[in-house]
Amino acid sequence: MKKIKTTAIGAALLAVFAWVSVSSAQDAALIEAAKKEGKVVWYTSMALPSSTALADLFMKKYKGIEVEVHRTGSQRVLQRVMQEVSAGIKNADVIHTSDAGHFVLLKEKGLLMRYVPKGSESFPDGFKDKAGFYYGMRATLSPIAYNPKIISEKEAPRTWKDLLDSKWRGKMVTAHPGYSGVIMTHVLALVNVYGWEYFRELAKNKLHLVQSANDPAGVVASGERPVGVNGTEYFYYKMMKQGNPIQIVYPKEGIPLIVSPTAIAKDAPHPNAAKLFTDFIFSKEAQQMLADKEGLYTGHPEVTYPKDKPKLNELNLWGVDADELEKRNAEIKKRFVEFFGA
Repeated sequence: MKKIKTTAIGAALLAVFAWVSVSSAQDAALIEAAKKEGKVVWYTSMALPSSTALADLFMKKYKGIEVEVHRTGSQRVLQRVMQEVSAGIKNADVIHTSDAGHFVLLKEKGLLMRYVPKGSESFPDGFKDKAGFYYGMRATLSPIAYNPKIISEKEAPRTWKDLLDSKWRGKMVTAHPGYSGVIMTHVLALVNVYGWEYFRELAKNKLHLVQSANDPAGVVASGERPVGVNGTEYFYYKMMKQGNPIQIVYPKEGIPLIVSPTAIAKDAPHPNAAKLFTDFIFSKEAQQMLADKEGLYTGHPEVTYPKDKPKLNELNLWGVDADELEKRNAEIKKRFVEFFGA
């Protein structure tokens, strides 16, 4: 019996070693193929400092492969992709926006490559397309924020309904769903809870409009408009840690959670570099960097977060369905312009 058990263990170990050997060979082959292609073109909506930091980390790890970063708002990323497809231009390798509905559309049109990034199996279901075409590379919240040099903690708005108070008339800033995927998701999340009447009332307070979901942080910090009714929590957090006068409010009744997917273009001109970059994005190293240096949340189960950021399981999170986001995209843009005038 002892001999049989030892033999069985030996066979199991040989199988493991064989799997590791094959996996390592596949990794080496992918790296070599990616180096021959020389670069990966990344269309992303992530803030330029954050996307550049991720690209630099990749280029240090895989010398000889350039990451060409094209950063703009989520809606502009999609617009550019669709225009290039119509013109027969094949430029983008990896596509990333904060509007999950974009990836429903791109998948339906057959514009994405099915690829399962290494390590993504352990990510929560909310970070994975069941068909394997796109995966959530990061997550952020869309909170309320205010300038503590102008507004006291006692006076500051604590709930979404507080923002409807006329005392905030002319003192608030909002980003635009026609530009930002974060705000597109934010608006739908609040509409699902409060209805369009909420935004009709909010608009009466004459908000200052900006484009990107990152823009409200600068407006709030400058004091130009001391209250932000939405925006990316990670950018507010980064600016706050840099010493800017920003305080973040996480409404107890609920807060929109935005999972931002990434995918490889079906006709990626550098497919091997795109696969390698995508694998890298979902590695513990890259995901931990996004949490540590950029203040982002991720789906990686081993990532830890700064102690001064709330844990997602401590918050009442409002998510939205990617299919609903895609179906109501035009409606959200139209109603927002109707209420806010631009």
